[in-house]
Amino acid sequence: MALCTVWIPAVAAGAVNVRDFGAKGDGVTDDTAAFQSAIDAVAAQGAGKIIIPYSPKGYRIAGPAREFVDGKPCRGQLVIPPVKGLNIAFEGEMPCKLLYTYQVRPLSAVKSHFTPTRFGTMGMPNTCLFSDWTPPEERDPQARPWTLLATVEGDSCRGKFSIGLVSIANLEFRAHLDKETMYPKGGCVNLQNSSRAIVRDSQFCLDDNVGDTVLKKSLQPNPCHTVGLMMSGDQNDNQVLNNVAVQGFRYGLVLGEHVVADYLYVHNCEEGIVFHDATHLSVINHVVAQHNRVILSTTVTNLFGHPRSRCNVIVGSVNFESGRRLLPEVSGLVYGIYDPENRFHGSLVWHQPWGDGEFPIEGAKNLKVSRFPVP
Repeated sequence: MALCTVWIPAVAAGAVNVRDFGAKGDGVTDDTAAFQSAIDAVAAQGAGKIIIPYSPKGYRIAGPAREFVDGKPCRGQLVIPPVKGLNIAFEGEMPCKLLYTYQVRPLSAVKSHFTPTRFGTMGMPNTCLFSDWTPPEERDPQARPWTLLATVEGDSCRGKFSIGLVSIANLEFRAHLDKETMYPKGGCVNLQNSSRAIVRDSQFCLDDNVGDTVLKKSLQPNPCHTVGLMMSGDQNDNQVLNNVAVQGFRYGLVLGEHVVADYLYVHNCEEGIVFHDATHLSVINHVVAQHNRVILSTTVTNLFGHPRSRCNVIVGSVNFESGRRLLPEVSGLVYGIYDPENRFHGSLVWHQPWGDGEFPIEGAKNLKVSRFPVP
């Protein structure tokens, strides 16, 4: 029996469907132009929703990123154009099944427990956009990152906003893992120039394994400054994340002020959740952190052009696994919190369900850190 592809009709006012612009979603056709045409159509009307139907093969985004748009920095394969007051939504068909990939484990004597796993064993359970374009290496931490989807630098406030609101729901973005270097040279989504951003039921990850079972290689330390999801820059408003996962990047989530988040899942990142500034309080309800070199950190330079300042943050709970002594080595825990300039102010509670019971901290003198009570 043939597998059906559901096509959601564009019934909402101002909504467009990427299929109406020629997107195939067959995993082979380059759908870059079709997606960009849909984005431009919504931008032209000033607001609207881009509907992305589920496809079992995913939507291939193969076009190179645009360095500039009308002279303004961008570096996105898909571009959200600068439109004053624009309210644009990207919506997939159903909430993502988060991180169906897990630590890729080698065969061992305990074969009943450690079995080889592979990224593609479960197919495409999510509405997925994947990139197979390899960007140039960018090793300057203050330069804009290459991403699959990006806003364009604007002129409003310190965040250089060009857009009023971007929302993403029910979508998976996959960046390309370079199999020669074994690290990605690009990331997934950059919303730093949207003054408001809402992301829910979505994930941002790599397109292949991060361990050695199948590739016989492991994810390596990344000299490129890649990011899974970057939210708005300084002087933003209304930053909401709900049920969001990120995996495999040098920086998983890059955040600032006004963030309210509920259930963040960070996996296989060198720095899982990174704050540049949070003069206005940011609150994260719960984090599941598995196999990250650093779980929570502050920037040590003006990363991606963000200014550095005090970070007022409350993290209700962090449940973590260290990943030590497992592959890839780059994901083994070194610091639970890395804040050498002591810019964090607030509180955090951590819990480790098993392991050595350590949550190493560098700096963070102004952050009240406690362990969840254990028997």
